[in-house]
Amino acid sequence: MRWLGRIVAGVIAALVLLIVCIVVEHSLPLELPHPSGPSPVGRTSRTLAAGVSAWIWYPARHSESVAPYLPDSILESWTRARPAVIKLLTRDLSKVRAHGVFNAPFAADTARHPVILFRGGGGGGALGFTSHFEELASRGYVVVAIEGGLSDNPESCVGKKDEDACATKLLGAAVAVMGAAIDTLTALSTTDRLLAGHLEVKTLGVFGHSFGGAQTLAFCAADSRCTAGINMDGRLFGSLERSKVTAPFLWLLSDHSSSTDSVSRQILGQIESVYERQPAEHRMRIAIRGANHFTFSEDGAMLKSGALRGIMRVMGILRISGRRQVEVSSYAVGSFFDAWLKRAGAAQNMFPSPSYPEIILIP
Repeated sequence: MRWLGRIVAGVIAALVLLIVCIVVEHSLPLELPHPSGPSPVGRTSRTLAAGVSAWIWYPARHSESVAPYLPDSILESWTRARPAVIKLLTRDLSKVRAHGVFNAPFAADTARHPVILFRGGGGGGALGFTSHFEELASRGYVVVAIEGGLSDNPESCVGKKDEDACATKLLGAAVAVMGAAIDTLTALSTTDRLLAGHLEVKTLGVFGHSFGGAQTLAFCAADSRCTAGINMDGRLFGSLERSKVTAPFLWLLSDHSSSTDSVSRQILGQIESVYERQPAEHRMRIAIRGANHFTFSEDGAMLKSGALRGIMRVMGILRISGRRQVEVSSYAVGSFFDAWLKRAGAAQNMFPSPSYPEIILIP
């Protein structure tokens, strides 16, 4: 039985070491990837409608190299609300640094900047994609990440007898919220003390992750104000499989090369169905080799414990550094919008890229 005691002692020692590593990592400082564009980044927030708010990133004037990741009010509320285990498995957010300075003056130019609307999974989750927004703002875009306005997530419809009708109703509400947000932004473009004279709402990019990606597809299929859109690894719900999008549209996917289960095949088949109905010159599908659905945001890719990502890598469901995945997906999003919102060149010529060999162009 001596061997059994050694095994138990070894397991206990490994668990203690794991806990020590998690505690130490939690307290280490972290800086998000530095934006590659020429402009410093500013950040502000606005209420767009009852129950709908927005975080806004924009080209700015300041000389700060870093800025707090979260405003004090959000930091305090998250700290109080989050369970102790989640807090321990997430970096100390007071030590995370970003680059968007709150309420910094807008860039000193007279140009109107293209607007990009973002929707996160479950109708929220915007702050976890700060790296993407800072990258876009540094390139000259105004990014509006909207939160709230929906009562539920289509995942709650799965398995119900009226699953399609339930999901379609929620997506209809999502499209209405996004349309109303654009109406408000149009008004702010002439009246807001910070943003007036700087928003080109008629040149509108839209993107989202997970359920936010599904909302992006629904919006771009229904509203002609969508100049270009990106679905970032979002499955399709309800009647979306029968949608037709004529605006330029990118499918930015995680690595599904080893997905053989029936649900994954169904989701990929639905994406294929919509993709085949898009105009050939406006459609594109790319995947990031080794990427996972939950590490498109810095929340999953950098802020959560490295031990969790280590387990994902051991299990073979993540085969890329989380930070690298964020950098690669930021490049893909920025390049696609540059091609269609700024006419900076054909999107087809930007993928794959020698600097980002992880990007796989799906024919």
